[in-house]
Amino acid sequence: MKTFRGTYTVMITPFTQAGDVDVAALRAFVDWQIVEGIHGLIPLGSTGEFLSLDDDEKALVAEVVIGQAAGRVPVLIGTGAEDTREVVRLSRRAEKLGADGVMIIPPFYSTPTDDELVHHYKTVADAIALPIMVYNNPATANVDLKPQLVARIAEIDNCLYIKESTLEVTRVRDIIRLCGDRMTVFGGILGFESFVEGAQGWVAVASNVVPSEMARIFSLVADEGAIKEARELYLKYLPVIEFVGGQAYVAGSKALLGHMGLAVGDPRPPRLPLPAAQDAAALALVKRFGLSWPAAPSRASA
Repeated sequence: MKTFRGTYTVMITPFTQAGDVDVAALRAFVDWQIVEGIHGLIPLGSTGEFLSLDDDEKALVAEVVIGQAAGRVPVLIGTGAEDTREVVRLSRRAEKLGADGVMIIPPFYSTPTDDELVHHYKTVADAIALPIMVYNNPATANVDLKPQLVARIAEIDNCLYIKESTLEVTRVRDIIRLCGDRMTVFGGILGFESFVEGAQGWVAVASNVVPSEMARIFSLVADEGAIKEARELYLKYLPVIEFVGGQAYVAGSKALLGHMGLAVGDPRPPRLPLPAAQDAAALALVKRFGLSWPAAPSRASA
C-alpha cells in the first residue's frame, strides 16, 4: 500500500468543443503534471466536475488517468456519491482499474448524522483494500466532519487520510492531536498554512495551472524546513490560488489553462464560462506569471 504525501492536483476534466471528454488533452495534461513534479493526481473530484459526468465518462477518465500515470505518481479516484452502495461500486471499480486510493466526500444531500457517516465510510472500507481519503468540505457536502468525528472515522481500517477543506486551519492541529498516526491530513483550501500545522499534503486546485510551484511550497516546508522561502513563494502565487479558490474554481482553472495554450473546453452546465471581465483577469494572470503550455508529446498509455 502506497503512502500519500505532497501536493496532489484535483484535476480538471478537459472537454472537446463538442462537449465530450477530451482523451488526448487528458493524457497530455497527466504527462505535463508529472513532468512538472506534482506528487499525485486526483481525477473526478469537484474540480473534475464529477457530478456532471455520466457513469461511462467517469470510468473513462479514471482509466485514462491511471493508465497514463503508469505508476509514476499515485492516483486517487474521486468516488463520492449520495448512495453508499454506489460509492462501494465506484470504489470497487477504481480498485479494479488500478487506482492507488479513493477520495470520498460524504453524502451531500441527505445530511447524515455522525453515526450514519461512520457507517457509510466503514461500509466502503470493508468492500475494498484501497486506502481512503475522507473529504471534508462542508460548503459543498452539507455536513461537517469535525475533528471529534474524524477521530471516530480514523478507527476504521483503510480510512487513513483526510482532505480538510475548511478555513479553520486549527482543525489540522486538532485532527493530528486526536488521531495521531491513524489519520494523515491533507490541506484543501489552505495549503501553506496547513503544512505549518503539520499536514503532510495538499489537495490543490491551483496546481492545475502551476503544479511545479505548488509542489515546491510543500517540499520547502515539509522536507527542507524553509518556511520563510515557502511563504514567499506562496504569497507570490497567491493571486493564482485565490483566482481558482472561489465560486468559479472550475471555470477559472479552465480559463487559465486555455490562455496558457491548452484547450480544455468550457465547464458543463449549469456552470458557465467566465464572464468577459473575469476572463480578461485570467489572461492578465497568465501574462503576469509567464505561464504557458509546453505542448509536450503525449506518452502512450500502459
